[in-house]
Amino acid sequence: MTSATYSLVNNETGEKTELPLITGTIGTPGADVGKVYDKLGIFTYDPGFTSTCSTKSSITYIDGDEGILLYRGYPVDQLAAHSSFIEVCYLVLHGELPKKAELEAFEGSIRRHTMINEGVKRFFDGFYHDAHPMAMLTGVTGALSAFYHDTTNNKDARHREIFAHRMIAKIPTIAAAAYKKYSGQPFMHPQNKLDYCSNLLHMMFAVPAEPYQVDPIAAKALDVLFILHADHEQNASTSTVRMAGSTGCNPYAAISSGIAALWGPLHGGANEAVLTMLDEIGDVKHVPDFMDKVKNKVEGVRLMGFGHRVYKNFDPRAKIIREQCHKVLKHLGKENDPKMELALKLEEIALNDDYFKERKLYPNVDFYSGIIYEALGIPVNMFTPMFAVARTVGWCAHWSEMTADKTTRIARPRQVYTGAATRDYVACDKR
Repeated sequence: MTSATYSLVNNETGEKTELPLITGTIGTPGADVGKVYDKLGIFTYDPGFTSTCSTKSSITYIDGDEGILLYRGYPVDQLAAHSSFIEVCYLVLHGELPKKAELEAFEGSIRRHTMINEGVKRFFDGFYHDAHPMAMLTGVTGALSAFYHDTTNNKDARHREIFAHRMIAKIPTIAAAAYKKYSGQPFMHPQNKLDYCSNLLHMMFAVPAEPYQVDPIAAKALDVLFILHADHEQNASTSTVRMAGSTGCNPYAAISSGIAALWGPLHGGANEAVLTMLDEIGDVKHVPDFMDKVKNKVEGVRLMGFGHRVYKNFDPRAKIIREQCHKVLKHLGKENDPKMELALKLEEIALNDDYFKERKLYPNVDFYSGIIYEALGIPVNMFTPMFAVARTVGWCAHWSEMTADKTTRIARPRQVYTGAATRDYVACDKR
């Protein structure tokens, strides 16, 4: 907190209420409005929390105007180019890049926690054959506390660490099991010899009847995608995890709530909507007409995968995913992929048309990620579960940071009531 303040002035009395300024390492400061109700008898009103800081955090920094994303101070493009998802997991959880011995120990711990209890597997028998994988992911994750309740003391730092390792290790196994359930195939056990993303691909696509070799290019592309999705500050699902966690609930319940929030089409389901849009456009020759409809606000026509709630510049993750798209499609012999051709044409028009430039509608992370997933053979209903696998480390880090903070209070937003005024009860026969 600095000595700088802002003031609210009561127009009737002229009384000033000082709002201390909360400043971070870099970025926009926040005015502390915590005492406004006590001093002025009013609430602050901010639907969607577009201008409200709900917490202080040292994990992720976003500058939406400049298109900057940092994990613990490291630019995401540097991490995507030089790091691995497991190393980024360590960084996000612990705040520093690991030394060699630390990385080996951390990776070893994750590898040894990938199996799920046989009782957890039987949960999948209760789901209908065509249940959405996100429904299974939400339910099974929430049930984990029934199997690992011995290490859910939120106040114990060692318990928090064990939880984070277990959650990061087991979420790919759960996601792959959900895919196998949906596909009607037998579950595949994790393989400790494989790296994180190779293990996930093996559990999803291998079958007992024949050997399966993981494509290293596919595994690398997935690793980069996971790095880009590892965390994104106080988004809807992360804020949900924090809000649930502020009650002191077990951590698996908090992560389950985040998965449920991520399922929303305005959040983690957006890349699925991009592919639906591309399918509806159908051919590159229809792109100009589609974009005209977008500009003219034709009912039912939406440009998906462009623009972002925070970024008012090119989403830094989109540039990296775009490069991975080309690498994967070239490797798979799909350079002329029709969806990629459509995507490039949409991007070309949006980046050169004043209508889209003035509104800062640049491609975001969802625009290309679905194309990569589809190229890797991952079905559309597994796009959001893949996002959940990657984002789990961010959720765990935020939950741990919040839980360890002794100033944390249970989240309790207020409201402006717009319902009926006080009225007396009337008996049923007199209404």
